[in-house]
Amino acid sequence: MLKIWGRANSINVQKVLWVADEIGIPYERVDIGGPFGGNREPAYLKLNPNGLVPTIEDDGFTLWESNSIVRYLAASRNSPLLPAEPKARAEAERWMDWQLTSLPGMTTLFWGLVRTPPEKRDPKPLEEARVQTAERWQIVDRHLAARPYLAGDSFTVGDIPVGAMAYRWLNLPIERPKLANLDAWYERLSKRPPYQRHVMPPMT
Repeated sequence: MLKIWGRANSINVQKVLWVADEIGIPYERVDIGGPFGGNREPAYLKLNPNGLVPTIEDDGFTLWESNSIVRYLAASRNSPLLPAEPKARAEAERWMDWQLTSLPGMTTLFWGLVRTPPEKRDPKPLEEARVQTAERWQIVDRHLAARPYLAGDSFTVGDIPVGAMAYRWLNLPIERPKLANLDAWYERLSKRPPYQRHVMPPMT
């Protein structure tokens, strides 16, 4: 059975749980990191020298880095979530990479507004991150004007990392531009039971 190390309120763990449920992979999840600790223990560092989550073990194969895990699980199970045709696959994977490189402001916003007490918040970097991130979500909105999902007509691995971030963006207590295509895509994701189960619980 697939084993997943990581706490359920980590967005990177949520990506992995989401794809596992979409594909129908049975798994065991172990709470580690954050309030659970254990991620700096030698046994865990042997699995993941970064001391971060998630980490998986699948039939003796150990892997870390959430987007790599999402790709691996889809590929290893021959899931249509990872298109076989090279151009279609590249289209999906491009958005996975875009999430990593283009949404750093989401981390600032989440930590500043969810995990930092109000009296300790610094409004200047929060506002800078809000403005920058709003511009990035407009890229997604324009792209979705011509297609229902990021890689085209079908839900793919490309929607998972960006979709996990979209839940946070659309539910943080901030001012946001109205982006109709982004909202419609989010509504489609919100109807998927694995998304509801793993990404949409209250942010903590």
